[in-house]
Amino acid sequence: MPRILIADDEPNIREVITFALERAGFATATARNGVEALQQFRRGPLDLIILDIGMPEMDGLEVCRQVRRTSEVPILFLSARDEEIDRVLGLEIGGDDYVTKPFSARELVARVNVILKRARGGAKAAAALNHGKVRLDTARHGVWFGETPLTLTALEFEILSALLARPEVVFSREQIMEAAYGAGTYVSDRTIDSHIRNLRAKFAEAGCSTIVETVHGVGFRLGSAD
Repeated sequence: MPRILIADDEPNIREVITFALERAGFATATARNGVEALQQFRRGPLDLIILDIGMPEMDGLEVCRQVRRTSEVPILFLSARDEEIDRVLGLEIGGDDYVTKPFSARELVARVNVILKRARGGAKAAAALNHGKVRLDTARHGVWFGETPLTLTALEFEILSALLARPEVVFSREQIMEAAYGAGTYVSDRTIDSHIRNLRAKFAEAGCSTIVETVHGVGFRLGSAD
């Protein structure tokens, strides 16, 4: 049974999310602020963390930064502010997705299921994909550039997998969205751009600065990887 941490300073929000997730078959733990969230994380193990951005003592973004020092556990952000900068910043520091308050409990559970499915690597049947020095192993949920392993979030992994599977295709943002989130889920173009930016940064750090090319006015395609 997947175990999910719900970190939010509003008791009614915690209760609504806990009820919805437990009804959907998940085990839950809760935290009232960022400090408690980190304590729960260190007790582990967790399969996913739901983080409110605007928590007291330590906000959700700082919690995410600290978690990402040692773990790639999926993180879903909650934000009371409908501001693009919050969403993009949350994803740039390692978040996997976000939901803006007020939200539908059904939508949140659907997002959780999508993220967990991606994290398990269950969306792709191919065992391995190769391109230049890049190797992606679905069964092991691993990615390497040469001999260097890369740590990708579940959604970054799915985007790269889609690009590797069809290296000659130029993907629109809508197609990348469907590859990462599945059909019927909408996120903004800026969210997709954030995932692409993170993917490029991780490959650049490993020595490959051309993994994804931008085709202006159309979208993205796989670049060179030598």
